[in-house]
Amino acid sequence: MFFSRSLLSRLLLLAAALLAAWPAAAARRDPDRLPPTRIRDLHYGDVLFYYFQGNEFEALTRLNAYEYWNRIPHHEHEAQLLLGGLYLGLGLHNEAGARFEKLLTPDVPAGVRNRAWYYLAQIWYDRGYLDRAEHALRQIQGRLPGSLEPEREHLLANVLIRQGHYDEAVQLLSHWRGPPDWMAYAQFNLGVALVREGRTAEADAHLTAVGKLKSRDPEMLALRDRANLALGFAYLQAGQPALARPALERVRLEGPFSNKALLGVGWADAQLGDYRAALVPWLELRGRSLLDAAVQESYLAVPYAYAQLKANAESAQNYEQALSSYAAENHDLDLSIARVRSGSMLESLLGDEQASRSGWFWQLANVPDAPESRYLYPILAGHDFQEGLKNYRDLNFLSRTLGVWADSMDAFANMIDTRQHAYAERLPRVDALLASGIADRMQHQRDELESRLNDIERQQDVAALGSSDERAHWAMIGRLEAALATAPNDEANNALRERLRLVKGVLYFRLNDAFRARVWQERRTIKDLDLALHEAQERWIRVDRARKSVPTNTGDFAARVAALRTRIDTLQARLDATEKKQNEYLVRLAVGELEEQKQRVATYEVQARFALASMYDRAANGQAAVAKPAAPAAPAEGKP
Repeated sequence: MFFSRSLLSRLLLLAAALLAAWPAAAARRDPDRLPPTRIRDLHYGDVLFYYFQGNEFEALTRLNAYEYWNRIPHHEHEAQLLLGGLYLGLGLHNEAGARFEKLLTPDVPAGVRNRAWYYLAQIWYDRGYLDRAEHALRQIQGRLPGSLEPEREHLLANVLIRQGHYDEAVQLLSHWRGPPDWMAYAQFNLGVALVREGRTAEADAHLTAVGKLKSRDPEMLALRDRANLALGFAYLQAGQPALARPALERVRLEGPFSNKALLGVGWADAQLGDYRAALVPWLELRGRSLLDAAVQESYLAVPYAYAQLKANAESAQNYEQALSSYAAENHDLDLSIARVRSGSMLESLLGDEQASRSGWFWQLANVPDAPESRYLYPILAGHDFQEGLKNYRDLNFLSRTLGVWADSMDAFANMIDTRQHAYAERLPRVDALLASGIADRMQHQRDELESRLNDIERQQDVAALGSSDERAHWAMIGRLEAALATAPNDEANNALRERLRLVKGVLYFRLNDAFRARVWQERRTIKDLDLALHEAQERWIRVDRARKSVPTNTGDFAARVAALRTRIDTLQARLDATEKKQNEYLVRLAVGELEEQKQRVATYEVQARFALASMYDRAANGQAAVAKPAAPAAPAEGKP
């Protein structure tokens, strides 16, 4: 059973179901369905914004920060579930599992709790924590709905097999019914486990059932080949070549396991004494890539068969060719080991993929076109190397992220310096303004204006609120009245006085008619002035407070930025050291694989030299005996 990204989606759906199943909502919602979510905290919406963009690391960082600052009080349970899913996506399975387990309380309905335990068991099984996986599966009460129940039994059987509890696994699988592909994997793993226990006869039924599957699915075809190969080599190692040959012949000639099958068929014929028949598959192998261990062994098997057939010339010639091929391969392996140790392997492997999505679900998509790549296919496909490469890549990602954060700290420091310089430049002007008392003077002027308006209103001085032209005319009338007051009382002067009285009356009528409106307008203007003065006073107070608080705030920010920069530098140093160790670990794995291949080639080379020397020695002494190469090894067990 392969654990894929779909499980994360199922876990997140389960998280929603768990939230819906909380006591407050259990009476209103179906716990098996995704409930609607209403965002009540802006910061939680910010987290979801980055999450649905696929930026899980940014979402995780912000979610942890907002949780620390208590910015998402209305989404506490949702945040914990989302954190578990995000930790899982980044490969932090212990942290994810611990968070999910804390949420599986008795308050959660049994159906939802059972599914949660099942998904947790999948997590622990995939990471190799078999005891935790079994514990999680044992927590399930009753049966899971639909297809989950046979999947649960299959998972439990795999856990038991990998723990060595074969009898219990056999008993469980004997009554198990599930999809055909799941059944095939279950029988295969059980058969291989029984072979490793030396119970080949019991394993035969399981492996044969898988080895005779009818399918067009490439995955099932590969599994069928592996089952036949495992059964065939088990019988070869048990000294039963007649039973091994039918199983090995069922392996496809063009499949990924054809080389081992051809080698095994040849050894079955050889053990049966039919060396001429053994030459057919072994000579076929001779034309294939020497990278494969089965092909390397065929270089010894072919001359061995010729020697058994008394064809000593052909045998010697093939031994010489084997020595030449082994020497060339040994040289290429030395060059590849040197290139891996130079440190260029990981950069070649990651290439442009360093900037792509990180986390647990990332897989190496393309193998670089390098001389050492062709030797490293087995280890590159291995679980240990893949997980180590993910860890190295994530460390690299974290290192780049810390670099970005360090640049941000520099930017913050520059902002603080700019603020300090601006404060120093503006401080003299601010101090001069604060010492000028202009606010008090403006308030005094406002009070004088209100007092004057009160006097005008009380005295009904209608001319005081007139326009500039009206006030000029009113003043002119006053001067004319003063002049006519001292003039003689004759007919001409009296006529002028009458005309002046009429003009004054008309002007007074206009001023008096507009007086109340003008008083109201002036009162309104004073109110607007009060609002402006009030705002000015508040700003005055804020400026005064800022004058006193800015140095303190700037110093606090500078101290925080300096502390964060120191922490980032410390983390960067730790990351660099860890990244170096991880690089060395991956290099050791790769070099170990190459040296193992080199050792195998060297062993074959020694066998070839010994066999050739023995042949020449016995030929010189008139004898005919040939050293037999080592028997083939059994193929490795496949993972469910």
